[in-house]
Amino acid sequence: MSTRRTDLPNEGAGTPMVRGPYRKTAETRSAILDAALEVFAGSGFHAGSLRDVARRVGMSNAGVLHHFTDKETLLAAMLDHRDEVDVEEVRRLTRDGESALHALIDLAKSNQTKPEIVRLYAILSTEATALDHPAHEHFVVRYTRTRAFVREAFESLENLGHLAPGVTAESAAIGTIAMMDGLQTQWLIDPTVVDMPAQLAGYLSSVTRIDFTAAG
Repeated sequence: MSTRRTDLPNEGAGTPMVRGPYRKTAETRSAILDAALEVFAGSGFHAGSLRDVARRVGMSNAGVLHHFTDKETLLAAMLDHRDEVDVEEVRRLTRDGESALHALIDLAKSNQTKPEIVRLYAILSTEATALDHPAHEHFVVRYTRTRAFVREAFESLENLGHLAPGVTAESAAIGTIAMMDGLQTQWLIDPTVVDMPAQLAGYLSSVTRIDFTAAG
């Protein structure tokens, strides 16, 4: 999802525009983060190099290091930026437990338009199972927060009697995340045979008393 603002006020409208070196610095950092995403999505963290990132933005290694002190810092900034974009979108669509799960389906639909980001997380989440990987802690925190968010959505539905018999909020949350991760891997291998949002909607319908497939 793009974070570019299209609703900024005109000059003189009362809100000062960011200009000069501060705006240029922000644009440069954003370009470096986009380049890092492409490099790490294609090669993984260990194989992707700062030189590759610098080359994509037409900078020297020293120029990249001026904005991010090392490769690990760049990786952390890139992951945090991507997570902020997705979290903001899911929260925007969430009003209650049912809408939170619909937001996950919408996220899966959006991810089908961004194979480079899906590939990035598939590669890095596997690499980060190693305790000494620089993204290990990031993914520990990410999965903890995601499980909590999804579990709370199912707990809300459970309180309304909307979970299927024998299903608990905890098991449904773990199953949902496993389904999303597994679908992403299969979709990356052959996107012509896997429809991520449709499959996720079917799974959510099977663990609740709500037909999530009806939304299309």
